[in-house]
Amino acid sequence: MANEKIYSLEPIVDQRSRVLILGSIPGQQSLMKQHYYGNSRNHFWPILFEIYEKEWINDYEERIEFLRNKQIALWDTIGSCYREGSLDSKITEAEPNPIEELLDTYPNIQRIGCNGTKSYQVFRKYLSYLIERVKVTKLPSTSPIPGRYNKTFEEKVDIWKELLEI
Repeated sequence: MANEKIYSLEPIVDQRSRVLILGSIPGQQSLMKQHYYGNSRNHFWPILFEIYEKEWINDYEERIEFLRNKQIALWDTIGSCYREGSLDSKITEAEPNPIEELLDTYPNIQRIGCNGTKSYQVFRKYLSYLIERVKVTKLPSTSPIPGRYNKTFEEKVDIWKELLEI
């Protein structure tokens, strides 16, 4: 895939949402499917199902309903960027999503979890002033690509669980 401009997915959020999980921007598989965390090797869905002791759900729409029932919203810190492939390290010219507007529209959101280093870096760069408004936590990435700060699946579950127990 050439270095072309890509765009994040629409947020998954409603008035019940209390926690917002922000990725950086979806990878190629997720963009093709138009599904958050669409790479079957990504740990995002398995982590959530483990935390909530939920059996695996294959249907994407049922997964989204599961999130809504748990008061979890999804979006990305990056609204658009250029990237060759799916690696966050290949992102250039990142433009943030209007997260402040989302928080204004959905005032029940009390916590933000940034899924991985890139998401957190972009949040800090463009949106650090929001930290006074909501608690922001840097979470270990759910990406299947080994990174500098690799954690075991169990370690990821323990850290993610802290965010989701509000």
